Amino acid sequence: MRCPSRSRTALLAIDGGIAAVVLAVSLLVLLTSDLGPATAGGTAVAVGLAALQASCLLWIRHRPGYALALAALAGVGLEALCPALGWLGLVAAPLSYVARLRPPRFSLVALGLLVAPTPWKLATGNWRDLLLALFALGFSWSVGEVMRAREQRRCEWERQVRATERERISRELHDVVAHHVAVIAVQAVAAEDVFDQHPEQARAALGSINAAARSALTELRAMLHALTADDGSDPDGPQPRLAQLDALADAVRAVGLPVTLRREGDCEALPGGVQLSAYRIVQESLTNALRHGHATRADVDVRYGDGVLRLEVVNDGSAAARRPGTSGGRGIVGMRERARLLGGTLDAGPLPAGGFRVRADLPVGAVR
Repeated sequence: MRCPSRSRTALLAIDGGIAAVVLAVSLLVLLTSDLGPATAGGTAVAVGLAALQASCLLWIRHRPGYALALAALAGVGLEALCPALGWLGLVAAPLSYVARLRPPRFSLVALGLLVAPTPWKLATGNWRDLLLALFALGFSWSVGEVMRAREQRRCEWERQVRATERERISRELHDVVAHHVAVIAVQAVAAEDVFDQHPEQARAALGSINAAARSALTELRAMLHALTADDGSDPDGPQPRLAQLDALADAVRAVGLPVTLRREGDCEALPGGVQLSAYRIVQESLTNALRHGHATRADVDVRYGDGVLRLEVVNDGSAAARRPGTSGGRGIVGMRERARLLGGTLDAGPLPAGGFRVRADLPVGAVR
């Protein structure tokens, strides 16, 4: 199951950190245990095997089966050179990765292959060593499986949030397009009435029809990406535009959060769908600052230029991690979905000096 998650750089940093810890523990045991290699050459080989086993974590996400097999083979050498390291060295870490990345039908086979040789511990050790080996393998597999199940739930939640947001966007865009079609119908009637007596008025009406039709086409392109559904909300209410940001800022100030609103560029002529999504992104950002961030102030920048509407909402609140399901089932995932449907991007996260920032770039088509 795949869903949006951490970047490759972040994942590599996490895997590298865990690999470094695994290697450090292995080296600590190798260099301090009385049961370690008796010769310098044996120690060098053991260190190389420990490094090889730890390095498997750096590419195990791409080839989990091969990485685990290599880690197990390296563990065989470590077990022979330094029995104090335990069953196959620290192969429990790669096994946990495999359980995290692959379904049980795959990870249980890997677990079984590693557990099968454990009775050999009775020939070289005792019952305690056997139980420790079984516990380490079983515990590492369980940790990975729990993490896999948790990730599945998170992905399912994100899919539901995106679907809900697409349904909402579809309804809102329906109202915007319906408005443009109504304008076309009215202007067409007006042009027909004055076509012979007042051709200039007829040309003006035809120009309005042309502009409305082009704008409706732009909105329809966005709406084709959204799902349609009815959740019982009122479809007759007017949809907000960027002109309503002042009223939104006043409402937020009224409940105790000072808001600074800045605008640049002519935003009033933008397509209705872009204005609607921009308004919703700002609204959601301010709502999150009130509900979750404990902010004492917020700054909203709205800039339009070079065919791109840029939004930035910064607050000085905390950036504590939010659990799935907060903010009415929407939040950052919903805002990102709005930006994506318009062909734009949205980034949200804590600032190095404190606070939280939401930044969105929404491209505006040349045809409106």
